[in-house]
Amino acid sequence: MSSLLAAIASHAETADYLCWPGDFELDRKDHVEEVHLASGALLEGFAGDGSGGTFFFCGPGGEERPVLYADSEGGAALVAFGLEQLLQLIMVAPWWTSYYDFSERERSELAAEYRADIPDLDERRDRAAAALGLELPTEAEVVTRLRAATAEVGDDYTLVFTPEGNVYERLFTA
Repeated sequence: MSSLLAAIASHAETADYLCWPGDFELDRKDHVEEVHLASGALLEGFAGDGSGGTFFFCGPGGEERPVLYADSEGGAALVAFGLEQLLQLIMVAPWWTSYYDFSERERSELAAEYRADIPDLDERRDRAAAALGLELPTEAEVVTRLRAATAEVGDDYTLVFTPEGNVYERLFTA
């Protein structure tokens, strides 16, 4: 199996799509501050977003590891069970960081705004998914996965600001 991260890095159109509207950039893997998992398990930054947030793999393994997202304001949550699920989430629902803030109607309106602002959004998304060999689930499926991931708590996915020992707040609450 080839690496999805390597595939993104070698395919400019896919990397561009993930950067916008996905707000996912491979060259932003360093978090804004020193952090660790409360469990002491391996924490590896692999991408970030334009607002200073970071995507981390948790524990040993490869791209199948759970993915924790930490924003730059002291919030964190497990958001996917593996890189493939994260990329599907970003591609299908680029508004995912606002999921818990918006009603279903508001999310639908936001999706319509994305499509109005980026008329070729779905075509670009489909080309990026094809370049990575990803099947795209429905929006309902990625949202269900997001809810399942964010419900996971405990030391395995609790992020700590290392210098002061402060625990990051849960980014999403059901």
